[in-house]
Amino acid sequence: MDAKFTQQIQDWLNTPAEQRDNAQGALLLLRLTGNQIQYRNLMANPKRNAQFIEYQLQKRLNFRLQKLTHDQVEEMQQQVDVIAKKITPNTGESFKQGKRDDHDQLPDEIQALYVENLGIVQKMRELHMKLRSLSLEKAPCPDSERYPFLKELIALDKRLHSNWETYDHYTGTDGEAVMTADAREESRKAVRLINLAKGRYAKKPSEELKAQILALYGKVINPTDKLAAELKDLGIL
Repeated sequence: MDAKFTQQIQDWLNTPAEQRDNAQGALLLLRLTGNQIQYRNLMANPKRNAQFIEYQLQKRLNFRLQKLTHDQVEEMQQQVDVIAKKITPNTGESFKQGKRDDHDQLPDEIQALYVENLGIVQKMRELHMKLRSLSLEKAPCPDSERYPFLKELIALDKRLHSNWETYDHYTGTDGEAVMTADAREESRKAVRLINLAKGRYAKKPSEELKAQILALYGKVINPTDKLAAELKDLGIL
């Protein structure tokens, strides 16, 4: 059995339904069944047939996953049991305690890690509830039923810890001090004004407007490559 192909099916099923490439799912099913007629029918409208594709792939994946040893799945279950203790309904209080005193002064991308972790914990709770509600008594392969949930929970837990590690230990980029909230707001305002002014400059260039844009650019904290390239194209930088 092709383990790489099995992983491709698993990855497709682990992708959120709204982000899946249903045409790719239909092709995976074709490789499993060899049914060209079914494939053509599915490809007539992959989105409409999304649930059928998912059901058929999951059914066949369960059989393929029987290759996983029971011990492997049990080891994953033990990891998840430990993880589950950290995602109780009281987790919200832990998040409040984990929020840095200087949170509002941190760069947007660092603040975003804190917000992302809130969403990750919520998703982990939902997955754990689904895992606990699985009916395994009549399942032909209980381990294969549990595996997708266990795998995703462990992956999310790793992402959670990675985000906390970055958030908790952030002290600035390249030795720079953390920017004050006022400085960051001034930087955002400068970017907004530049975006307005560069359109006017493109239509009617003038030295006065160029000087204004350059002055604003000097207030931007870590300007993006895209903004710099646009100003270079206009001959401002």
